[in-house]
Amino acid sequence: QVQLVESGGGLVQPGGSLRLSCAASGNAFRINVMGWYRQVPGKERELVTNMSSGGSTDYADSVKGRFTIARDNAKNTVYLQMNSLKPEDTGVYYCYAYYRGTFYWGQGTQVTVSS
Repeated sequence: QVQLVESGGGLVQPGGSLRLSCAASGNAFRINVMGWYRQVPGKERELVTNMSSGGSTDYADSVKGRFTIARDNAKNTVYLQMNSLKPEDTGVYYCYAYYRGTFYWGQGTQVTVSS
């Protein structure tokens, strides 16, 4: 079992920055993939970014050049640095982990970009 605890969401003005963190606990060793999805009201949940244990990354086109994912494998923690935030980045951000054939999800953290 893997439990994911997120932190770092909040309200920020357009152009601002936020950093999300997600720590995995449990008996996981070397989680294959960790990353972030987001849910915007009225839309399907979409992949924002992820990173493999080897360091390979994927980013949604809408966040390339603005968001950066990082991992600390020793701590089973993933971070999402979000810069140049736009109102359309508003949503609930969910951390996820893919480990031994199972997806695990965090509880979600609200990010609101508004003036």
